[in-house]
Amino acid sequence: MPYTPIIGTLGFVMSPDQQRTLMVHRTARPDDAHFGKYNGLGGKLRPGEEVASGMRREILEEAGIVCLELVLRGTVNWPGFGPQGEDWLGFIFRIDRFSGVPRLTNEEGDLSWQPVSGLAGLPMWEGDRHFLPLVFDHDPRIFHGVMPYRDGCPQGWSFSRD
Repeated sequence: MPYTPIIGTLGFVMSPDQQRTLMVHRTARPDDAHFGKYNGLGGKLRPGEEVASGMRREILEEAGIVCLELVLRGTVNWPGFGPQGEDWLGFIFRIDRFSGVPRLTNEEGDLSWQPVSGLAGLPMWEGDRHFLPLVFDHDPRIFHGVMPYRDGCPQGWSFSRD
């Protein structure tokens, strides 16, 4: 059977001093699988859309800002991650420069600048704690990880770097 994951983007917009990142606190819809969690910005890729354009579109839609510098930090394969056990493949970006002023809210919740050094203390997907350090470290190599999920919980984590 062919592997046909949902393809998505996840972006972490950096503050001008590179010490904070823009996060959404998903509190707008109680039926949201991400309800109560902090997350980066992003979403599903559209048919015919290339990955970087999809990331730029999502940042514009969710935060109202224009990406000026995107850095692909890695990819994560999340088999079984979706609410019905759907598989996901994510392209993880850091947005080092942008123009505009980020919105305070969007349809998913409140947007806020969070210190990178304090992300581990926020409520988030347990698995995010494994790959987030790789998004913000100074190793220029791209990481490629796999994190199988079952019943909303990660079952493992492994990665390599190019």
